[in-house]
Order: sequence, then structure tokens, then C-alpha cells
Amino acid sequence: MKSLFEKKDILSIHEEESDLSSLNKVLNVKDLTFFGIAAIIGAGIFSTIGRASYDGGPAVSLLFVFVSVACVFTALCYAQFASMIPISGSAYTYAYYSLGEVFAWVIGWALILEYAVSNIVVAISWSEYFTSMLAGFGIHWADWLAIDYGSAHHALERMKEFTASGENVPEHFIKAAQTFQNAPELLGHKIIFDLPAGLVTIFITILAYIGIKESRNVSNALVFLKLGIIIFVIVAGAFFVKPENWSPFMPNGIGGVMSGVAAVFFAFIGFDSLSTMSEETKNPQRDMPRAMIYCLVICTLLYVLISLVLTGMVNYKELRVDDPLAYVFDKVDMNFVAGIISVSAVIAITSALLIYQIGQPRIWMTMSRDGLLGKRFSKIHPKFKTPSFSTLVTGGLVGLPAMFLDMQFVVDLTSVGTFFAFILVCAGTLFLDNKKLTAKAKFKIPYINGQYIISPLLMVALFLFFTKTDYVSVISEKPLIVCFWLVWSGLAISALKYKFSLIPVLGILFNLYLMTELGISNWLMFIIWLALGLVIYFCFGYRHSRLISNRKSDCS
Repeated sequence: MKSLFEKKDILSIHEEESDLSSLNKVLNVKDLTFFGIAAIIGAGIFSTIGRASYDGGPAVSLLFVFVSVACVFTALCYAQFASMIPISGSAYTYAYYSLGEVFAWVIGWALILEYAVSNIVVAISWSEYFTSMLAGFGIHWADWLAIDYGSAHHALERMKEFTASGENVPEHFIKAAQTFQNAPELLGHKIIFDLPAGLVTIFITILAYIGIKESRNVSNALVFLKLGIIIFVIVAGAFFVKPENWSPFMPNGIGGVMSGVAAVFFAFIGFDSLSTMSEETKNPQRDMPRAMIYCLVICTLLYVLISLVLTGMVNYKELRVDDPLAYVFDKVDMNFVAGIISVSAVIAITSALLIYQIGQPRIWMTMSRDGLLGKRFSKIHPKFKTPSFSTLVTGGLVGLPAMFLDMQFVVDLTSVGTFFAFILVCAGTLFLDNKKLTAKAKFKIPYINGQYIISPLLMVALFLFFTKTDYVSVISEKPLIVCFWLVWSGLAISALKYKFSLIPVLGILFNLYLMTELGISNWLMFIIWLALGLVIYFCFGYRHSRLISNRKSDCS
């Protein structure tokens, strides 16, 4: 049991850094900030923001603020770790140095799922805008090659329900149902798949394979275009905003707003992807913390503004579409702007896809170097200086599912692993602070003594929960809320003894609360994935762990 929690020695970090495979160190703070913006401003702002607005109404803008606050606390913890540990691997690496190997494996395994799922969503969204762009130029892409089987079949079933109830049938349901009916057949089965999603993944995988410098140049150019288009949309859309569309501001209550957590939060994993590029950064201890904070502030502001414009231009009930920005301008007869958005989204979403495809292979590379995955995953291409095998595997794990899975199903799988990783990074920060190992960090989280703050906040929160809510129904609908209160109580007691820093504690609590808002499908998939990961760890990773093997050698 003791060996499962073996930690890397943070005091010997520079020795380990010098032993690592050589990657090209070409990134600076501007490049990292742009990478972060490229990852965060992707499918979230061009696609899933519509689904979140449909559930939460105009108040979805508050959800972006709430999620970003949780991310700010977490980003500060990431930034402190990045200033201490300039090694690729993201939360996986940070957990290895602070909490031990088994926690590191769990985080790394969770992030494999989160990165893959996030990129599948991005690829599907790219396909939606790509076919819309082609239609704008008068080119018709075959409908049965631009949608997944599940969505088309579901639309046909929903058509029957709408017809029976006499309700108006949404336009996108009609189109998808017709696609299913008209699709060609092979051996009695409909042939339906999303070909553009697979093709763009192949293209991005090739770009990520040939080098970080090339990826940086493409990403920076795409981000400039992306920011220009988003600012244009905000300014142009403001002229079509009808304040009555913001009333009611929270039509489905706080529950409706929070139901969009999964659709919103997956985008914010973008700042995590920055920490996978530490070994390709010229001065990671200085530039990583700055870039994480810069990109998070910029992206939050843009998300809030764009959500207010979208819900102000049309009624929130019309926004359950995969291309909401183009849709709202089409509704106000600004087809020219809708066309510009479709073209721009195709280009801009590509940059988000690129960042995730760069990030995931580097997590695998780091896990492989530690012996927890096969040696091929850490293979560095002699010419391109990229983790070549890991990059190709990532392309396959994203490209194939993107062609066959429904976006809503994929969105429901996101976020649990990310929240879990964020919580453990914040917990690791508390652990290192307590062990006095953060004194030499080049970026330090501002210390606010939580000793006499966390407990009073808990008392106030419990009072409001039991007096201002129907707590019985809340607990029955979201039983994990009990875990939230227990963790808060434990942190309050521990803070009295250890004088915990307030910011990491708030990071843990915000992320844990957001976890309680996720649906059962999120949790079920995460638990299954986690169980599979632990089987692989005990069958392979534990037996081949370099850290455990070295410690056993030292002891003998």
C-alpha cells in the first residue's frame, strides 16, 4: 500500500528535467496565451453555448461567471505548480509530486477521457459549420455524410411524438429525420456517419505530428481571426438585441442554469492543456502562470458577452442548435453575417481541435516515461521532435468516434474527470504548502489564512441551505451534495489546525459543487472508465513503474 502513494522528490526536479527527451523549446507567454484562447474559445462559444442557453435562458451568462471563478482558483494552483515543475504532463505530473503515484495515474487516466471527449465535441461542431459554409457557397454536402446515426434516428422518433401531440416541429428535427429516411442502405442498415469530423481530425493530427513550431504559427494566426470575428459578432449583434428576450432572465430557475455545466465546463479545460507544453516553453516557470491567468480572463469576458448577445437577439427556446451564432444572424435576416460566421467558425474551431490534439499525446508521453504506459507512447520523432506514436493514437481515438457519436451524448460524458483533476491539483497545493515545499516557487498563490474564514462560511452556507431551499428534494435529486457538505466540514476542521490557504480550499469547493450538478450518465461513464484504468494500472503500470522500481532498488 505504501508504494502506491510513492511521490517524486520535488527537490530533485532539476535533475529529472535534465534527463528528459529533448523537445523544441520555442514557446513564450504570447504563444501560450494564444494556445489557451484557442483551446477555450472553440466549440463552447461556437456550438454548445446554444444548448446551455436553451436550458438556462439568458442567465447562462451567470453560469460562465460561476464556472470561471472556479477556474480562477484552480488556475492559480496550476500556475504555482507550473512555476515549480517545468515538466509536461499537466495535472498528472503535479499529482505525482504532491499526492503520489496512484493519484497521478487516476488523474492521467481521467484526462485521457476528457481530452478525447472534448475533441470529439469540437470535431462534430466543426462539421456542422463546415457543411453550413459549403451550403453558403451553393455546394451541397450529402446529408447522410454529415450526421451521426443516433441523432438522425432520434429525430425520426421525435417527429412522431411532435406529430401525435400537434406541436410545431423544430426545423433541425425535420431535416435530420428526412436524412435518416433518405439515407442509402447496405444489408438493410442505413449508412449514416459524419465524414467531415473524421477528415478534420486527420488533418489536425498530421499538423500536430510535424512539429510544435508549425502548430504554434497556425494557432496564432487562427486566434487572431477568431478574436476578430467574435468581437465583430458582439458589436453587430448588439444592434439586434431585444431586451424583452432577456425576460424572464432565469426561466428554468437555478436548476436550468446549472444543468448546462457539462456543456460549458468542458471548454475551460483549455488552460489545463497549457501545462502539457512546459517542456516546449522557453521559460515555463515565468510564462506558464501568466498565460493561464491572461487567457482565462479574456475568455470569460468573451463568453459572458456573447451569451448575452445570443439570448438578446432571439428567444432562448430557439437556441438548441449546433451552430447558434450563424443561426441567430440568419433569424434576423443577416445572411451575409451568418455566412461570415460559418466560414470563420470552420477556421477558428480548427485551432481548438489543434490544441487538444497537442495536449493529450504529451500526457501519454509523460506517463510512458514514468513506466505507467508502454514505451512506444514516449517515443520522440527524431526529425519533428514530437511524441509521434502518441499523436497518431490520439488521432484515431478522436476521429473514429467523432464520425459516429451524437454530440449531446458526448457532451454528457465530459467534465467529471476534469473536475476531479482540478480538485486534486488544489489539494496537492495544500499538501505542498503544509510541507513547506512551495517556498521557492517563482509564482506564489497569495496567502489568505483560511483558519477563521472557512468555518464561518460553512455555517452561513448550511443555514441558507436548510432555511432557503427545499433541502429534502435537493438531496434526493442530487445525493452527492451530502459529499460536498462533508468535504467542506473536513476542510473547515483541518484549516483550524493547519491554517490552510483560502484560495486552494475555494478551488476544491467550487469544483466539487459543480460536480454535484452533473447528470448520472457523466458519473456512470467516469466510474466505468476509472475502474478500467485501475485494472490497467495494477496489471501493467504498477509492475513497470520506474519510481517504485527505483525505490525497491535503493532499499535492496
